[in-house]
Amino acid sequence: MIYMDTVIKLVLGLGALLAVTRLLGKKEMGQFTPFDFIYALILGALLEESLYDEKISIWQMLFGVAVWAMLIYIVEVLVQKNDSIRKLLKGNSVRLMKDGELDFKKMKKNHIEMEQLRTMLRQQGVFSLQEIRDLYLETSGSISIKKFSYVEPPTAKMLKMEVEDEDPTILLVDEGRVKDDMLEFIGKSKEWLQEQLDKEGYPDPDSILYAEWSEANGFFVKTYY
Repeated sequence: MIYMDTVIKLVLGLGALLAVTRLLGKKEMGQFTPFDFIYALILGALLEESLYDEKISIWQMLFGVAVWAMLIYIVEVLVQKNDSIRKLLKGNSVRLMKDGELDFKKMKKNHIEMEQLRTMLRQQGVFSLQEIRDLYLETSGSISIKKFSYVEPPTAKMLKMEVEDEDPTILLVDEGRVKDDMLEFIGKSKEWLQEQLDKEGYPDPDSILYAEWSEANGFFVKTYY
């Protein structure tokens, strides 16, 4: 019976984590604020205590998770509707650099070291502060940058060139499996796909690691070998 309770708690705990993730919205881990991290941390603690403490029943665990999920939902609604609450709980973006001038006081206030800042810049492909015009520290702890115009690559508009927009490529074969939903999305059939792969010299979809297709560029196929 103890083992069955553990299994049930684990299954329900997984469901609770998924539900809270949905409440937080479609965010990547890098977009989580410290407050979002606290949500998950406390939920994990609730589940851990109920899992290892036999005195806590499944219903008590569900009640605790439900109350916590409700609190999360209420806070998220308040944050969306009230700027003052949002600033208090999640903070604001901070401008660390303006017109190429770094604000050391704001860096110190936000506990950002110079080498730490340079590391974050390198992760965005920037290897010198000379290239940066404006730099923001976001609420998630990541940075956003705007380079000086003279280091930005020229655009088609700058060169007065007319360039047609292209649709994104569609993945039609994924690790040997034909993507029926993608074929339906572009209005094509399996027979059409097989015919096109035959023309490209790939008659066996099972040997294909991935096959991309676009209206403008056709197929790009990569096999396992």
